[in-house]
Parts: sequence; structure tokens; C-alpha cells
Amino acid sequence: MSPRRLQAVIESVAASDGAGVKLRRSLGSRLNQRFDPFLMLDEFFSDDPNDYLAGFPDHPHRGFETVTYMLEGRMRHEDILGNRGDLGPGDVQWMTAGRGIIHSEMPQQAEGRMRGFQLWINLPAREKMKPAAWRDVPSNSIPTVALPGGGELRVIAGRYTLDGVTTAGPIGGITTDPQYYDLRLPAGASAEVPTQPSHNAFLYVYEGAATVGEDARPLPFRAAGLLTPGTSVRVAAGSQGAKLLVLAGEPIGEPVVQYGPFVMNSVAEIEQAIHDFQAGRLVQSG
Repeated sequence: MSPRRLQAVIESVAASDGAGVKLRRSLGSRLNQRFDPFLMLDEFFSDDPNDYLAGFPDHPHRGFETVTYMLEGRMRHEDILGNRGDLGPGDVQWMTAGRGIIHSEMPQQAEGRMRGFQLWINLPAREKMKPAAWRDVPSNSIPTVALPGGGELRVIAGRYTLDGVTTAGPIGGITTDPQYYDLRLPAGASAEVPTQPSHNAFLYVYEGAATVGEDARPLPFRAAGLLTPGTSVRVAAGSQGAKLLVLAGEPIGEPVVQYGPFVMNSVAEIEQAIHDFQAGRLVQSG
């Protein structure tokens, strides 16, 4: 295997979105802080209902995919096509905005902890105008692999092979061939996670502390660690253990023009998206 190393770190910054939901944004905190095909990664985490109760009322998207992964709390998704889903702890929603969707994501609790992530993944030009689609993935359909030396890995998307046994996540058949893993290591444990050599890959530590690569570079808490090319990455947990996302995908290599919730390949396409939204033509039901 060709080991990956930590090549750059994007510290998360405090931000708010929707109707004022407080979150931490790493990828996407600036327009040039993307890692093809990944556009943005947000972490929301609060015990204070005032930080999340306002939720994300109706808003549009075009040209990419959103992935919501809940750790704690409950969130309801609804869109103008009549789709509706309730996400609880460990659940995932994978939504392809395609040519357009208008939807809401609203908390279904008045108190307690709300915790999770939203990841934005770009679509190639040929797929940006395909019909919108979404899929709710219940926690009990996401396989978990026990790792040597302790720890576990949840396989949300992609395929993970250990000792000749391959575990496939419930999400597949996507052009960017994403790998989405939730890696959990006890204190002092380490893991070697295989990645496709053609993919861009990054890590995000959301609990504890970890070092990355054979040179054991520390990855700061709540920061995105962009990795060099390779076929695997070694992660070692600190004295308090570590929980982190491992994300990889096939780069698209096309121009990216973004205006808020619209991600296209040219300014003209962004202008068309805005015009379609204002004219009520962003979404097609057929």
C-alpha cells in the first residue's frame, strides 16, 4: 500500500445557516477551500435549543448532493415534491439536488442535544440537471466493522475490505464513487484505512485527538485534514480515543461556480438557476 500523509489542514470556523442554526464549517468556509469533489462540510453540535430550534426552513439547491448524518437528536426533511423523512441517531439522508429541489430540515425536539454533519458533494456537468432524488438510510442498515486492536468503522458509502472480507455500505452507484466512513478508535489504538488511489481523501476529527500518517502528524480537533495521494491512511488515537470521519471521492476536474445553494460550471448557469428559482421553474416533478 502507498500511505497517505496529512498535506493541509482547514480549521473549522463558527458559522450559522438556515434560520440561524449555529455550526462549525471547515471545507467551504471560503470559496477556495474545497477538495474536489467535496464542496463543504458542516458540523452542528449543541445542547442549547436556541442554537438549533429555528432549523433550516424552505430553501433551494441545484447541481450537487447533500449528505446529512445524524449522531444525536431528530431532524425532519420535507420537500415540495411531497417527500418526507425523519432522521434519528445514526441515520443518514443522501439527497441529489440535480436540476433543483426546495426543501426544509427542521428539528423534531424542543430540548436536548442536536449533533451531526452535512456534507456537500459536487455533481459532474452531465448530471447537474438530472431529476432530484433522495434516500433515507436508517442506522440499522449501516454496517459496522470491528477493527483489530479495538475500535470500529461504520461504512455509510463505498466498500471497505479487511482481511479479504469486503463490507459494502448502503450507498453506492454514484459517479464520484464516494467513501464515507465513521471511524471510532479507543485510546492508543490505530487503524490502516484503505482508500481508492484515484480519490481525493480527507479526515475530520469530531471527538478526541488523532495523528495521521506514518509521520504521525497531529490533526486538530474539529479540523479537516486533506491527505496526499495514496492507497491507505494510518490513523492513531490519542489518550482519550478518537472519533473521525474518513471521506474520499473521485475528483471531477471541472470548473466550479457557486452562488449560495447553487453549484454549476459557469456564471451563465448560475444566472439561469436564479432565474428558474424566481420564476418557479427550479423543480420539475416529472
